Amino acid sequence: MSTLSTASDLITTGRTAPDFILPDSSGTPVHLAELRGGPVLIVFFPFAFSRVCHSELAGLSERAEDFDDIGAVVLAISCDSMHSLRAWSEQEEFELPFLSDYWPHGKVSAEYGALDAEAGHPVRASVLIDAEGVVSWTTVSPPGQARSVTDHLQAVQALTSAGPGAR
Repeated sequence: MSTLSTASDLITTGRTAPDFILPDSSGTPVHLAELRGGPVLIVFFPFAFSRVCHSELAGLSERAEDFDDIGAVVLAISCDSMHSLRAWSEQEEFELPFLSDYWPHGKVSAEYGALDAEAGHPVRASVLIDAEGVVSWTTVSPPGQARSVTDHLQAVQALTSAGPGAR
């Protein structure tokens, strides 16, 4: 039996997003509940220092100001250690917070249905959470295929233009 996460495994829209506290690449705890009041885009990715993950996160980082301008927080989550994430983020000069779901290994990724348990890493899944903590949009890309930065930005813009409580 495969435990590969697919689009059908991912948390569904309309559900309350599971709360979590994960360390960022500097070891500072990031608590999802403290980010309520505006949209939060969670971008799960398989591995630091990998080609497709680099292209996706570089694209999101280049558009970080656009997300900031509409009041959205973007969180990039992988099962890499915070030390690996810090080294990669500093090397590439990414403008995004990287969170480590290293231990317990993949717990948050699994709660969101984004963990490929056999491979031990998240799939390329994104989850947009509204100001009240409810999932409003999701996407999953197949292995090796980058997600669209434009799709992410458009989803956040649609959510913010719909007004408070819109899904």
